[in-house]
Amino acid sequence: MQRVRVSSYQAPVHKLGDSQMTLSPKFRLAATQSSLLDPSIELELSFRGEPLIPGLPDDVALQCLLRVPVDKHATCKAVCKRWYSLFGSKEHFFTRRKELGFHDQWLFVFAHHKCTGKIEWKVLDLTQFSWHTIPAMPCKDKVCPQGFRCTAIPHQGVLFVCGGVASDVDCPLNLVLKYEVCRNRWTVMSKMITARSFFASGIIDGLVYVAGGNSTDMFELNSSEVLDPNKGTWRSVANMGTNMASYDAAVLNGKLLVTEGWFWPFYVVPRGQVYDPATDNWENMATGLREGWTGSSVVIYGHLFVVTEHERTKVKVYDSETDSWCTVEGPPLPEQICKPFCVHCCDNRIYVVGRHLHLAVGHISSLCSRGSSRKSCRFSVQWQVVDAPETLFDLTPSSAQVLFA
Repeated sequence: MQRVRVSSYQAPVHKLGDSQMTLSPKFRLAATQSSLLDPSIELELSFRGEPLIPGLPDDVALQCLLRVPVDKHATCKAVCKRWYSLFGSKEHFFTRRKELGFHDQWLFVFAHHKCTGKIEWKVLDLTQFSWHTIPAMPCKDKVCPQGFRCTAIPHQGVLFVCGGVASDVDCPLNLVLKYEVCRNRWTVMSKMITARSFFASGIIDGLVYVAGGNSTDMFELNSSEVLDPNKGTWRSVANMGTNMASYDAAVLNGKLLVTEGWFWPFYVVPRGQVYDPATDNWENMATGLREGWTGSSVVIYGHLFVVTEHERTKVKVYDSETDSWCTVEGPPLPEQICKPFCVHCCDNRIYVVGRHLHLAVGHISSLCSRGSSRKSCRFSVQWQVVDAPETLFDLTPSSAQVLFA
C-alpha cells in the first residue's frame, strides 16, 4: 500500500517528499511569491497615505473588506496594491479576520463527482450564501469518499480527515489530515496506529477518537484509538465489545455513541456501542436507541436527533428516559434534498446537504413548558432550502462540517 511519509509528527503539505506518493500538480506551491503578499508592504502603503477605501478610515474600511465573499477575491485583487495585498493571500486575509474577532459559520462539504469519482471540498459561507473551494487534500486520487471520517473543532476552525480506502486496491488507509481555516492549508498529521475505513469518529474534550471500521484484510475491527492534536500523537484505548464497522456516530454527554446501522431489508438487528473516556470503557447501547437510529445524527439542546432515511425523512429525537424515539413536529425534509445526503449541525440548526449540494436548514425549536423535565422536551422543526448553483450539480456529498472563520 502506498503511504505518505511524515518527517515529524506534524509536517506541512509542501514538505511531503515520499516518492511513492503521487500528488496532482495542483498541490505544488509556486517557487516564488509576489512581494505584494508581504504584510509589511501593506503597512508601508498605508504610511504613504494610500487608503484602503477613499473617504473611510482604514479600520472601518478593513471591517468592510474582510466581509467580502471569498469567490469575489480574485476580482478585488485587481483594484489596487493594498487590496492585492489583502486579498492575494488567504492566510493573510483570514489572519486579519481572526485578529478582529470575525466568527462566521461556514459549511464545509466533502463531495465527489458522480461520473469521475474525483473528490473535493466545497465551502458555503452561511452568511453570504456563496460557494468557494479550498485546496485539495494531499491524498491518493482513487479513493472511496464514503470510507473517510471527517470531524472538526468548529470554534478553532480546524477540520480533521482520517482513514479512508484506496478504491483501486480496496485497501484502508491510516492517513490523517488537518485543515486550518486561518491558514487555508492542509497538514499531514501522524498516521493512525491502525489503517481503517468506515469507522466511527468524534471529538471529546479536544481529542479525536476513532473506533471500529474495516481493516486491511476487510475484516471488521474492534480496536479504538485517540489523537491529541496538540501533541500530534495517537494512543490506543480500550477495545470495543465487538468487531463492527460504523454507520453513524455521535458525541452525547461526553460519550462516543457508535451504531452499526440498519441495512435494507432489515434482516438483522443492528449493534451499538457506547464509549466513556472517563472510565476508558465500552458498554452495549440501549436497545431502543440502537434499533431506532435509522439515519444521520446531530446533537442539539443536549438531545440526539436523527434525520431518518427509511421513514419519509422525518426528523426524530431520542428520549433517554423511555429509551424510545419521538417524531419532531413539523414538515418532512424538503423534496429537493435527494439521497444520499449528509447531516451536520450548529447551535439550533440542522444542515442537510443532498445531491447536487442543495442545502436544507432545519431550525429546531424547543416546545418545553416551564417546570417540565429537560429530557422529556418536545421539539419542532421548520425548513429553509438553499439551492446550489448549476456548476455543483455533478457533486454528491459524503460529509459536512460547520467551522467558524
